[in-house]
Amino acid sequence: MASEEELFASVDALLEEEPQLPPPAERARLREAAGITQARLAQALKSTTQTVKNWENGRSEPKPPRLEAYQRLLNGWAVKYPAHGTPAGAPALAPAPQPVPETFTGPAASEPEEPAAPQDPAVQAVPGRPARPAARPAASRRPTAKKAAKPAVDPRFPHGPLAVLDGDGCAYGTGGIVLDCPATTVPELVEWALKESGLGAPKLNRYGKDSDPLIVLTAAAAVKLGLPERLEGHEQRRSLRLPEDHPVVKQVVKAKWKLTQRGFGPWARIYRPAQAGQRQCVQLAILSWDALDERSWPGVADMEPADVARVLGVYAQRVITPRGSTAVSGLELMTALRPPTRAVQDAETGNWVPGHNPGSLGTEPMDPAPPEATPEHPVVVGSGWTGGFLNEEAYQWVRPVDLLTDEECTLPFAVGLDLNTAFLAAAARLTVGLSAPDHFHHPQFNPKIPGSWLVDLSHVELDPRLPSPFTPDGTRPTGPAWYQTHTVAYAQELGYDVHPIEAYLRRETGAYLDPWHDRLKAAYVGTLADLGVTRDLDDRQFLAAMEQHKQADPALAAVLAAIKATVKGGIGKLRERPQGKRYKDGDRWPALERPTWRPDIRAAVISKARVNMHRKLFKTADMTGLYPLAVLSDCVVYPSPGDSPLDFLPYAASGKPQPGGFRLGPTPGLAKLEGVQSMLWAVDLMEKGLNPARHIKGGDAVLDEGE
Repeated sequence: MASEEELFASVDALLEEEPQLPPPAERARLREAAGITQARLAQALKSTTQTVKNWENGRSEPKPPRLEAYQRLLNGWAVKYPAHGTPAGAPALAPAPQPVPETFTGPAASEPEEPAAPQDPAVQAVPGRPARPAARPAASRRPTAKKAAKPAVDPRFPHGPLAVLDGDGCAYGTGGIVLDCPATTVPELVEWALKESGLGAPKLNRYGKDSDPLIVLTAAAAVKLGLPERLEGHEQRRSLRLPEDHPVVKQVVKAKWKLTQRGFGPWARIYRPAQAGQRQCVQLAILSWDALDERSWPGVADMEPADVARVLGVYAQRVITPRGSTAVSGLELMTALRPPTRAVQDAETGNWVPGHNPGSLGTEPMDPAPPEATPEHPVVVGSGWTGGFLNEEAYQWVRPVDLLTDEECTLPFAVGLDLNTAFLAAAARLTVGLSAPDHFHHPQFNPKIPGSWLVDLSHVELDPRLPSPFTPDGTRPTGPAWYQTHTVAYAQELGYDVHPIEAYLRRETGAYLDPWHDRLKAAYVGTLADLGVTRDLDDRQFLAAMEQHKQADPALAAVLAAIKATVKGGIGKLRERPQGKRYKDGDRWPALERPTWRPDIRAAVISKARVNMHRKLFKTADMTGLYPLAVLSDCVVYPSPGDSPLDFLPYAASGKPQPGGFRLGPTPGLAKLEGVQSMLWAVDLMEKGLNPARHIKGGDAVLDEGE
């Protein structure tokens, strides 16, 4: 019997005997059917528009390597846009080819997961399987909201990125679509998702990977597939998973599918090793197993399936197809937007092979410098490091009560301001290290070099009514300590000399988080706008709109909450600590095997966010003479003569906000009202050693502090 290699060789020989490209007129027809201009095709193939014109009128022919890439593209278009027969809008039988050979990566359990840039698909069922009417009203009774323009539907994924499967076999997708899913077992569901559903999403970066289909199971659907309605027996939700001898796990293994290392839990990934560069992978999320955490997805788990699909679909379109918690999704969004590898041509063989993608973190994990690590890290335990650690954390500060003035105590109100996605604002244009740290003794400080500096900042003397910008608790440093670059640079900005004793610096740098920031900022601002909070509102209109925005559309309000959780959780994941009672200091834990375990990048974001906060506090005090009562992460509480931020924020005579201080608005880094209480209430908490910023919302509210 012929081997696979022999068969492929025979087929390749036949292909070489045939013309490599279709006639020139057919080339033009295929391009036009795909809706691609000659200029765009030329850009993809790194050529010129005139050259493409010559190919399509027969004046010239492409030469390798463009010949192979052009042939691959035309072959893919020919499948989707045949001259006769299947209409142009029908889904392709195979993924659309790319003009540049892709990097081969398999769906190993430890690899970064796919990007996802879903769209609102046309409302239609999978060809060959008639759609059943929805079991319940989907979007007909939802509050109307401002809708963004629909992105183009990828013909490979006509039904969007995901579907919510109910117990009656109805799979609710984005855009109100309802598909019929006949699967009665998990392996059948996986096969349906990959071969018939039309679900998935295109990659976010040309060097990335398309997103796997996401199937969300209601409790009824889980039971129908043989899964327990709920998982019990573990104290922590992250530990929930089916035992290996469960019948469903056995079904999956028997069907030659694999589970990732986290097993069959609330977010189960089922896959087979990639073949010919094509992934076979489906993500499952089980609602009744608490896949959607109430803190990140408020109220979503209790919604009807069609509304769950709407919430997750909007998130997938604007952020990424969920792959787990919002923290996991936030981290994987970084990798999706900055893939570690790209296809490069080997100079000797001419073959396309994986190569480093400049600006990314690469494929291999990188150990931090000892002061950047955590005390249990092998770098610390193995070396016996005792030189201290970075303490770049968000503010938790309360002004000493004896520093309150009589005038402040007689003011009637305490007003809390919250900075919108402060960590996201700090990530903008943030230069971070991309290479391993190098150790230096007595270096000259350079604010442009990311790293960790051992510096004595105890001589910096600031107004005690403000928190110190150098410590999370706001107390003045007492001697040398490790700081991230932004913290030391701020001491220079304030006019003080700095003389580092040691430093761990990185030679290769870049704005790694820029695309992550840009995508999440667009998602945040766009979702707020859909809820009626737009950039063109004046400050009074903004405050009024913020009071009502959650009631305008609860589904979109849940998307907004998930976006904010994605920001904070993603930054927190950069320094994920070990989990489990069996862990011993010095052992490596799974998170350390990720290239995205980068505590130095996390420290840079938090340092910049804290410095940004102090700069606003300092400027506000300079302009108004007002000093904060307390700060907690991105929330600050001020004494105020009225119950609105408008009563104490600085405005020019023209009515415009004064630059440098706190400004109201819907974009990252601007402020919104967090809550209002009486001044007596705030002073009482301060006297008890409690932080008013933690409770300013009322109802004993507690802010999410970032991880």
